[in-house]
Amino acid sequence: MNIRRANERGYADHGWLRSFHTFSFANYMDRNHMGFRALRVINEDRVAGGHGFGTHPHRDMEIISYVLAGEMEHKDNMGNGEVMRPGDVQRMSAGTGVLHSEFNHSADNELHFLQIWIEPKQLGIAPSYEQKAFPASERQGQWRLVASQEGHEGSVSINQAVNLYAGLFNAGEQVTAPPSRYTWVQVVKGEMNVNGETLHAGDAAAFTPDESITLTGKQAGEVLLFDLA
Repeated sequence: MNIRRANERGYADHGWLRSFHTFSFANYMDRNHMGFRALRVINEDRVAGGHGFGTHPHRDMEIISYVLAGEMEHKDNMGNGEVMRPGDVQRMSAGTGVLHSEFNHSADNELHFLQIWIEPKQLGIAPSYEQKAFPASERQGQWRLVASQEGHEGSVSINQAVNLYAGLFNAGEQVTAPPSRYTWVQVVKGEMNVNGETLHAGDAAAFTPDESITLTGKQAGEVLLFDLA
């Protein structure tokens, strides 16, 4: 188990945006943390009310957004325009190129969300967009598949051999990781014991194939688990 602590991440403060970078991103460069397998970016962003990211381009990247608190408004040049709330998962395959914007839907309340980039399996595909809601009842005390290559079990589909699971766990609840290859465990809320190590919100741990992974809630927690080829 290789632990990535929250306080070791890159950090950028733009006033309206506070962003922590698990992997190298923008002006934060750390050659020891360039990504993990196909997982390239995990940014934890807090956006002040009335602010956001203006229209900007992406190309050949699978981009997943996961809202932790508040509401995020998305618009793109494919004609999509939706508001994301906690429990929603949005996938945008940038492919040959897409323009989009992301704004805090509230003028007053903070938006707290994760932006995740996964390198695509196939380059140059037609850009596409998908958003689905995964209620807390489907994630409480168990793993819910929220993104996968083929869109299994009602998950959003992505252009890469990755399975992304989300789970909500109360204090004392114990769960093992689903069968996986390379595994990245990201604690996004609360506090979890992972194979005997305490991981707080923002902490993560990487595992090689076939390692046994047991998680136990120390405080009510929310966890994302990436199964990567």
